[in-house]
This record gives sequence, structure tokens and C-alpha cells, in this order.
Amino acid sequence: MTKQRLILIADDDPHIREVVRFALENAGFATVQTADGRETIEQFLSVRPDLVILDIVMPEMDGTEVCRQIRAHSATPIIFLSSRDEEVDRIIGLELGGDDYVTKPFSPRELVARVKAVLRRGESAEAGTGPNSEITDAQKMLKYGDLALDLVRFEARWDDKPVALTITEFGILRTLLSYPGKVFTRDELMDSAYNYDNIVTDRTIDSHVRRVRKKFAAIGVDPIETVHGLGYRLGSCRKASD
Repeated sequence: MTKQRLILIADDDPHIREVVRFALENAGFATVQTADGRETIEQFLSVRPDLVILDIVMPEMDGTEVCRQIRAHSATPIIFLSSRDEEVDRIIGLELGGDDYVTKPFSPRELVARVKAVLRRGESAEAGTGPNSEITDAQKMLKYGDLALDLVRFEARWDDKPVALTITEFGILRTLLSYPGKVFTRDELMDSAYNYDNIVTDRTIDSHVRRVRKKFAAIGVDPIETVHGLGYRLGSCRKASD
């Protein structure tokens, strides 16, 4: 029997929470609700949801700070809600570690589709392997050079050093690692990372790639190579001394 997914809905507007709750529960999800940032952190730590729908403007602690605190120790998917539709706000939300961004007013059906799409990214990570990568069935590891992805635990490692990624970041890196040497256009990475999103921009993908690079830069490496005018491909994934 498939485990029912639990979604944490964090918004200070009770009407929006009820609309989202109704749509998600009709789609087969379980839900828990919070009305401010501090309560959201407490509930997140208590119930460990599968995904968080997070309003940006909330009392006690805004959504951006909630995201920072969650990302300090968890890669649980986060979808931001905002009443503003400025691209800079969208990029800031994604730079903080959000997996998607929905503006108000929104279609409940579209929000449910986005929730399913983000969750599918994690589910599909195990299946998306290419012919040029080494896959160890016993451990479910996708490996190339010093880079390894655990497709069960959604963990990335470089020369056995762990690198914490969000589900979307993991999915992008998994796509690149599946076909070393292949140049992926931004559209191809969008198709891989976003099963349902008609408003994803090139800057959105660039933002996610930039976050992946920043995380690996902390250990002194960069697994992604920019191919100017085309897109991205996997780098050499070898230590400088190799």
C-alpha cells in the first residue's frame, strides 16, 4: 500500500489554507496547517512533511527565513506562495532553496499539479540513468569520477564528502550525470526538473545551477560546465591532481 504523502500548508490567510487543504485532500494527500513562521518551523520538526507550501509574507517569521532554517538541515521540497509576481522575487525564492514558486491568485488545480510534479522529481531520480554512467544496483549509486549520487537517499557526494541538495538541484545534477559529455540546453533541463510549469524561465534554471555550484564550491570543486550559448554539461568530476 502506497504511503499517503503529508503536505504542510503555511499561510496566515485561513481562506487560502482551506482552499489548498481541500484541493490537496481531494487529490489524496494528507495535510497539516500553520498560520505563522514560528509555528511552521515547530510543525515541520514535529511532523516531518513530504513537502511544504510556504507563504512568503507571514507573521512572527517570514517565509524566506523559514526556508533558510529548513534548508539548514533538510532537503524537503518547498513551494513558495506569494502575492507578488516580480521575477526578482521568484529568483530570490529559488536562490534560498525553493523548488517552485506560485503567485496568488492561483488555480488550486495548478497548485496540486505542481505539488505532484515536485514530488515526482524525487521519485524519478532513481530511474533516470544513462548509458555512460556506472550504476551499482545493490547500492543504487550513480557514479562518475569523484561524483556519486545515492538515488535512494537523494544524497550527493564528491570524493566521499557529502553535499546537501534540494530535490530540484538533485534532479538537475542527476540529469547531467546520466549522460556525461552531453550538453543540455536550458529547455532540456527544464523538462527534466519541471514536469508541470509553463512559466519557468532560463533564469530559474540558472538560479538552480548557481546554487548547485555554490554548494560544491564550498569543498573546492565544480561539477558543472557552462557551454556558452548552449547550456550546461557535466564537468570532469576529477580531483585537480588526477
